Amino acid sequence: MIELQNVYKKYPNGVMAANGLNVKIKQGEFVYVVGPSGAGKSTFIKLIYREERPTSGTIIVNGVNLSKMRNGRIPYYRRQIGVVFQDYKLLPTLNVYENIAFAMEVIEKNPAEIRKRVMEVLGQVGLTQKARMLPEELSGGEQQRVSIARSIVNKPKVVIADEPTGNLDPETSWEIMKILDDINQTGTTIVMATHNREIVNAIQHRVIAIEGGKVVRDERQGGYGYED
Repeated sequence: MIELQNVYKKYPNGVMAANGLNVKIKQGEFVYVVGPSGAGKSTFIKLIYREERPTSGTIIVNGVNLSKMRNGRIPYYRRQIGVVFQDYKLLPTLNVYENIAFAMEVIEKNPAEIRKRVMEVLGQVGLTQKARMLPEELSGGEQQRVSIARSIVNKPKVVIADEPTGNLDPETSWEIMKILDDINQTGTTIVMATHNREIVNAIQHRVIAIEGGKVVRDERQGGYGYED
């Protein structure tokens, strides 16, 4: 499903954010990516959804070789994956329904199909009653639920979540994790970068720990393993 083969990423300032990464993630896995600040977690995530390109090495996601992908193909590739960000990245002038529908409109789905699917995912994240509200009228947890709904509306095989609970209070964070776990139960692969020790230790999944751009730990049912 996702494979990194001997991947290096060196930034212009000389920082080696990926230093020989070799990782395989199978379809349907739920994987936490953990590590101290500056360890290379965000670069790992950005490499997978092709915001960053490796300096060398091979990255294959769902049969697509990202290392050789032309820039013009990136938008088409991203339609096959869902991405959830820490800061939600919702369009402020569109309501909840429109934010989610937009992801289907760009791939030219028909209006009837869009309405059916958007209402389906709104129900999945518990926001059916807030479909006509603007992002600014929602709490942070509700905005993140909209972000998750948008990420899964096109039924991607993989969802990449970059610190999805980073701006949320503990109770809301658990609610978001329940939604992500439910999505994973349907067979969707989840790759989640996180600093949340409590969640990683309580809801156990595979843990990949990165330090200095290298995988230093890879455990099938691991714990967080850091004090910070």
